[in-house]
Amino acid sequence: MSEQHIIRFENVTKSYDQDTTVLENVSFEIERGKFYTLLGPSGCGKTTVLRLIAGFMEPSEGNIYFNGKLINKIPANKRQVNTVFQDYALFPHLNVFENVAFGLRIKKWKKQVIEEKVKEALRFVNLEGYEKREISEMSGGQRQRVAIARAIVNEPEIILLDEPLSALDLKLRTEMQYELRELQRRLGITFIFVTHDQEEALAMSDEIFVLNKGRIEQSGTPTDIYDEPINRFVADFIGESNIVPGTMKKDFVVHFGSKTFDCVDGGFNENEAVEVVIRPEDLEITSLEAGKLKVKVDSQLFRGVHYEICGYDEDGNEWLVHSTKKATVGTEIGLYFEPEAIHVMRLGETEEEFDKRLEAYEGAANEK
Repeated sequence: MSEQHIIRFENVTKSYDQDTTVLENVSFEIERGKFYTLLGPSGCGKTTVLRLIAGFMEPSEGNIYFNGKLINKIPANKRQVNTVFQDYALFPHLNVFENVAFGLRIKKWKKQVIEEKVKEALRFVNLEGYEKREISEMSGGQRQRVAIARAIVNEPEIILLDEPLSALDLKLRTEMQYELRELQRRLGITFIFVTHDQEEALAMSDEIFVLNKGRIEQSGTPTDIYDEPINRFVADFIGESNIVPGTMKKDFVVHFGSKTFDCVDGGFNENEAVEVVIRPEDLEITSLEAGKLKVKVDSQLFRGVHYEICGYDEDGNEWLVHSTKKATVGTEIGLYFEPEAIHVMRLGETEEEFDKRLEAYEGAANEK
């Protein structure tokens, strides 16, 4: 394992009985000093991954390595990992200082060292001067900062965050996204963040693992995941998408919506059935003559910064459009899009197969 990889999962499965497998044959690596997000719907296995890293449970099969060392049997209190829970798990009878100092007192650090470390941790989370404040007197955002200070004061190599923003209102949640990202950059340690909120994942992460039914569907940077979804699940879960059936006529040419279009994807078989993805913001409302597709408007909602327009093409495919232009329900409009806006997905393709196809295609293109 490379020195830069701090965590490695090797064919890890977690089952509770013969009928309940929550994580199935999962392998991945976590690099040191990055912000990772485990993203997926409820029950997909993301919190299980977090608990396996923390040492709160052991894998049923496979191995987990920390800095190259097998840690399957290493208890939680022996790992250089701290967890920030969804409810923060603060002690209501202790003030801010004592909450942050709790772990250090358990380890029997000297009083002066504890005071210095707690004050430093509170400065990191912008709570300097709050040492004597009672937890009951803190806002939701402040409580979260206390929980993070308690995590970082022990100087862990990894901080695990289990949906810590879910209880906050929208404005505070957005503010805390920026604060958490900036804190991770200042600390320079690995953050592994669990959420089911795709906007949160896209905004905060260096890399995202998209989980579904105990498996990793796709991993990559936010841009990779958003622009190049591997399959329908990822395309549909990460943002809003128009997904329609199509046929790959040849490299760079795809047919859908009763028409044939130039695109930028290759490596498919001739006349292969595919799925085509176009994001709503990549569709431009234009005249019927200038449009590449003709759509009859079925509904329209104002979303503040744009109109959300829904319509259907001649084949009955539904199209969602985000536009600053208004449309009229019941009328036909033209939709224009660039070839780069079209993303073609092979049916049933895994991430590994996708990577191999892309590598083979790019290799053949370079040879030519």
